[in-house]
Amino acid sequence: MRFLILCLCLAGLCLSALPVPAVADVLMFPAPSGKKDAPVLTVYSSLDEPLAKPMIDGFQAANPDVTVSYEDMLTGEIYDRIVRETDAGKKTADFAFSSAMDLQVKLANDGYAQASDLPMSDRWPEWANWRNTVYALTFEPAVFVYNKPSFQNEAPPSTRAEFIEFLQKHGDSIHGRIGTYDIERSGVGFLFMSRDQEQFGDIWSVVRAMGFAGVKLYSTSGAILERVADGRFLLGYNIVGSYAADWASRSPNVGIVLPKDYTVVMSRIGLVPQAAARSDLGKRYLEFFMSKEGQTIMARELQIPAVSPEVAGNNTATTMREMLGGQLKPVPVSLGLMVYLDQVKRARLIAKWNEELRLQ
Repeated sequence: MRFLILCLCLAGLCLSALPVPAVADVLMFPAPSGKKDAPVLTVYSSLDEPLAKPMIDGFQAANPDVTVSYEDMLTGEIYDRIVRETDAGKKTADFAFSSAMDLQVKLANDGYAQASDLPMSDRWPEWANWRNTVYALTFEPAVFVYNKPSFQNEAPPSTRAEFIEFLQKHGDSIHGRIGTYDIERSGVGFLFMSRDQEQFGDIWSVVRAMGFAGVKLYSTSGAILERVADGRFLLGYNIVGSYAADWASRSPNVGIVLPKDYTVVMSRIGLVPQAAARSDLGKRYLEFFMSKEGQTIMARELQIPAVSPEVAGNNTATTMREMLGGQLKPVPVSLGLMVYLDQVKRARLIAKWNEELRLQ
């Protein structure tokens, strides 16, 4: 459904900061079989529990003798916990699932993750699999969002050039009514900005135009989408498409555009830590995530686009690629993700960002 919304919008026009550690929310899902002393699968994840539950239910239906301990935490805390526990000689999570693509790859590169040679490993898209150790499990585009009632007399921008033109054309009348991520506080915002810099040679003209337009910065998608939905904002730039589609499905005022010049696609990444207490269960959970059944749950129930080439339907990477082709620019799961973890490079990008935004 969410991808259908994206498609309709398209047809109608159509790294991660380390957050302050938080106490994990631990939720227990007892083994459905009621087995005493059931083995426990421990999951560290940045996916909210309501979204994670259908996947856990599906896994436990196939593995009724397994209890699941689900720890919902920030992406930076997932990384810190695994490193801290491993370095202390302790056991850590059996499976880690995070939207911080760069930190997940760093865990693997630094020896904190183990290879998982699974039935789907050889068939998984090459861009989404690093050494059978780190796997991209979702396919989520960065989109423009807009307040539909505000665009009754003109089409919303569908490229970055049109985005700049719109901001310049309307000047003071739209000042303070544009939103995007604060790349200093939002890991996904920083990731999208770093990819923009690689894909669009004139990206700083976009940032400069947003600065003149009095852009408002937020660390979460919800804060931006709420303001687009109620009309306080006209536009949101580079918003995670799965969140945007969720809002659009509930609010008729939220419109979505997949930028026609290029659309960056991020992924949530899964891995089995090297120091997992039950790596066998971690691999079994990862295998379920990658299976046709698991990816179908992802697409249909979680409403997050699936990566697996075996899954058919609108809310999948396969269908999106068939429709949009080279317009889509997935972020590869590779060592290249670690470039902006270099603190000097990261500081330079943020300094340039702040410098351009001060022109407002």
